[in-house]
Amino acid sequence: MSKKLPKTLSPESIVVKDSKIHGRGVFTLKAIKKGDCILEYQGQRISWKEALRRHPHDPMQPNHTFYFSTDNGRVIDGNVKGNAARWINHSCKPNCEAQEIKDAKNKAHVFIFALKTMAANEELFYNYGLELEANHTAQDMLDYECLCGAKKCRGTMLAKK
Repeated sequence: MSKKLPKTLSPESIVVKDSKIHGRGVFTLKAIKKGDCILEYQGQRISWKEALRRHPHDPMQPNHTFYFSTDNGRVIDGNVKGNAARWINHSCKPNCEAQEIKDAKNKAHVFIFALKTMAANEELFYNYGLELEANHTAQDMLDYECLCGAKKCRGTMLAKK
């Protein structure tokens, strides 16, 4: 069912900079209220076949991608025509969540919403919930290690099976 797409915060509400968790991260520049739609995850829309052909974006980091899978079987490749959303890091205790919303033409969009009120200079996180078709091996757990540091960190960015 299609919905009206939410209005996002102004681009001046966030900034991309180095993260203590991993690489780059997205940080608030002003207070953000619980429930605010912060930004849309943008990028080129491709098929899974094309995503697998492009993989890996960086052979030195083969498990690091900017792909966001949508329910209609398409992939948003944030590495091509992407925005700041691609730099939001994973956490087992997220302060944001990704929600898929379809527009009037049934095109899937992914928006990042605040799960709690945040002050300026807080890093944004959501739970990636990465899925692999096969059962998770010990190597998979290492390849998708979580670095969030939360008290109840699962140790992996992979979704529970």
